[in-house]
Amino acid sequence: MNLSHIERDFITNIKEKIRKAQYEALTAVNTRLISLYWEIGKSIAERQSESWGKSIVPTLSKELQAEFPGTGGFSTTNIWYMVQFYTDYQSNTNLQPLVGEIGWSKHIVILSKCKNSQERQFYILSAKKFGWTKNVLIHQIENKTFEKYLLNQTNFDQVLPETLSRQAMLAIKDSYTFDFLNLANEHSENELEVELVKNIRKFLLEMGSDYTFVGNQYRIQVNDRDYWVDLLLYHRKLQCLIAIDLKIGEFEPEHKGKLEFYLAVLNDKVKLPHENESIGIIICKNKDRTIVEYSLKNGTLPIGVSTYNTTNLLPNKFKQLLPSPEEIAERLTDFYK
Repeated sequence: MNLSHIERDFITNIKEKIRKAQYEALTAVNTRLISLYWEIGKSIAERQSESWGKSIVPTLSKELQAEFPGTGGFSTTNIWYMVQFYTDYQSNTNLQPLVGEIGWSKHIVILSKCKNSQERQFYILSAKKFGWTKNVLIHQIENKTFEKYLLNQTNFDQVLPETLSRQAMLAIKDSYTFDFLNLANEHSENELEVELVKNIRKFLLEMGSDYTFVGNQYRIQVNDRDYWVDLLLYHRKLQCLIAIDLKIGEFEPEHKGKLEFYLAVLNDKVKLPHENESIGIIICKNKDRTIVEYSLKNGTLPIGVSTYNTTNLLPNKFKQLLPSPEEIAERLTDFYK
């Protein structure tokens, strides 16, 4: 059937309304379910404070499953999660307002894998904001995404406007996990780049939300001489180009100068008028954090220095470098924006 432009637009509009109604219905169901589980957890917790024994939970589970056959969610384990859900969140002013933001299965993942309240807040906000599925959420937690965001080394607060620098700092990780790459322990920068491009979907997932791929070995010209940016991405929220320079060894101060040159050319010849200044990321195998700090100290263009690895282990020494609880809380407020 040949439809006119007006008829096609009309049908498209109806489809969008249906999708919106379906989403709102699912959201409403999730909100009611979370509210129910909260109330069940609250009731049990209050009874336990009155010296009720733990035996009430398996008894309740058996009664509910008999009363509501075919309705999932009333196993003994799940009811204990309801109790933990209420007791852990009810007195926490940061977590309590977030209880309805994500589905129950994601809450269970966070409850079971994250013990720190700020870490839980980060993953609830991230799952909501970035639309993570349950499996993606598990992957992000196992890859220590919370710690990697907090440890990042950039000069963004010095060279970018405050509103942009805060968002940019959340878009860069201190370390990236490329455990999906088929690389030998000894590999070249070209091999690293080729494997990242071959696994572009997983690469962008590890980079974070709002990144899109522009190209690899992106050519820029100055006075008839060609230069090549290893990877060029675009960040939709920051509205800027992201130039990535790959290094398979230790970070060296001269790496910063090369990337600054790329950024200057991109800003002059590639950046569109409505876009923000380009940002650079040096991704290297290793870095001395003190050398990075001195290298970025007097920079004028926004650059971050990150490392990459092929496992999801975060060195224990990095945990000692995490910001104070006050600084973490300040960064987390940006997830609301």
